[in-house]
Amino acid sequence: MKLKKSFVIVGAVWALLLFAAGNGQASPYAKYAGTTLVINFPNIAYYEYAIKVIPEFTKETGIKVEIDKMEYMKMRDKQLLECSKPKGDYDLISYVIMWKTEYVSKGLLTPLAPFFANPALANPDYDAADLVPAYVQAIGTVGGRKGYLPGPTASVYGIPFGTETSMFAYRKDIFDKYGWKVPKTYDEMLKLCKLVKEKEPGMGGLTMRGEAGHQVHHAWLNTLTPYGGEAFDDNWEPAFQKQPSINAIKTMIEIVKTGPPGIPTFAYGSMCDAFLLGKAAMYLDNTALPGQVRDPNKSKVIGKVGYALHPRAVKYSTETGGFGIAIPANSSKKEAAFLLLQWLTTKAADRKITTFGAMPNRLSTLKDPGLQKEYPEFPAILENLKYANPDWRPLIAEWPEISMQYVGIALHEAITGKKTPEKAMNDILDPVKKIMEKGGYYSWKK
Repeated sequence: MKLKKSFVIVGAVWALLLFAAGNGQASPYAKYAGTTLVINFPNIAYYEYAIKVIPEFTKETGIKVEIDKMEYMKMRDKQLLECSKPKGDYDLISYVIMWKTEYVSKGLLTPLAPFFANPALANPDYDAADLVPAYVQAIGTVGGRKGYLPGPTASVYGIPFGTETSMFAYRKDIFDKYGWKVPKTYDEMLKLCKLVKEKEPGMGGLTMRGEAGHQVHHAWLNTLTPYGGEAFDDNWEPAFQKQPSINAIKTMIEIVKTGPPGIPTFAYGSMCDAFLLGKAAMYLDNTALPGQVRDPNKSKVIGKVGYALHPRAVKYSTETGGFGIAIPANSSKKEAAFLLLQWLTTKAADRKITTFGAMPNRLSTLKDPGLQKEYPEFPAILENLKYANPDWRPLIAEWPEISMQYVGIALHEAITGKKTPEKAMNDILDPVKKIMEKGGYYSWKK
C-alpha cells in the first residue's frame, strides 16, 4: 500500500484527531501538576530509550510518573487483570499490536478522539498526519473492517510507540565481490541464496526464524503476504492451506536448505546473530536489525551492510508490528495520562528517542536529512513503509493460540520435512475452525 493511499484510508479516522482549537489555557499542564501517573512498560530496548525522556516531561509539567516495567510476554495477563477492575493500577499502558482488538472488545481502553478534540488538552502542533499511517491503522485503529482495520466505523484507541516494519539487509562486500544486484523478487533472492552457499564457504544465504510456534509463524507471515496470501478470508474461513500459503512455505524450505545451519531452532536472537556474526549474507525480517549491526559488542559486520526494499513475490507487502500506548478505561487520571501519551509521541520526543537508538514512529523523523546521514537505513525504511500492510496478521484474540499451538507447529513440521506443506496445513484445519466457531466468527452463517 502506498503511503499516499494510506493517508486517504485513515483520513476519516484522523479527522477527529487533527482538530484542536487554538484558544486553550496558557499551560495545559498546570491543572495536573502534582499528579502521579502509573504506567506499564515492557522491558525492551525501545522503552528503555523512552524512559530516558520521562524526567523531562515531569520537569516541564509537574506530573510525576511511576513505571511498572516487566517482560512483555507477562504484560497481557497483568493488564487484563488490572484493566478489568473497577479501578486499576495503571493510567497508561504499552500493548503489543496483537492485543488491541481484544482489549477494545472487552471495553478496557479509552477512545482518544475526545482528548484530541479538547482544545484545553490537544497540542495544536501535534501533527497526527505525521505519524506513520500504516502504524496508526495497524496498532491504534479498531472497529473497521474485520474489527481491527480502518473503516467508517473505526476509532483510534492507541498511538504507535515502538514500531517496526520488515526490510531486506545484505552484505555489501559479498555482493560487490561477485557483482550481484540487490534482489527485487523472491526468485532473484532464492537464486542468490544458492550462489552464496556455493561460493562462500561457511556462509549461508538468508537467515530466518524457524523455531516452532511464534517464531516460524512470524517468518511465514513475512513470506505469505508478498505471495498475496492471508491466514483467513473476509468470512473468517482459514486460508493458510491455500496455494499462496503453500508457495510461501516452499520458499521457506528453500531458505532452510541454503541458509546457515540451525534455522529450525532459530528464534529472533539466533536468526539475527547468524547475520551479525557473518554466517549469513542476507536478512529479511524487522527493522530492529540496524542498531545491532552498529553495536561492536554484537556485530562483526559493521560498515558492511546495505538495506533495501523487502522483495516481492506477486506483490510488495511489508510488516506492521510493534507496540502502542493507550489509556485504560478504568484510569481515574485520564486527562493527565493523555498529556503524557501526547508528549511522548510528539515530533520532538520521537526525534529524541530515535537519537538514543530507537526506530521512529513519525515520517518527519525518518525524512530528516541529518538523521538519514547518521542512520543510512532510514531511506530504505521509508521505501518499505510504502507497502506496509495493516492486515499483515490477524489481530484477533484467538490468533496467539492458533498461531503458536497449530500454525506454528504445522509450519515447523513442513520446514523440517516431517510433512509436506499441503498435509501440514490441512491437518490443522479442523481444530482451527473449532476455535473460530467457539469465538463466534461463524454465528451469522447459521
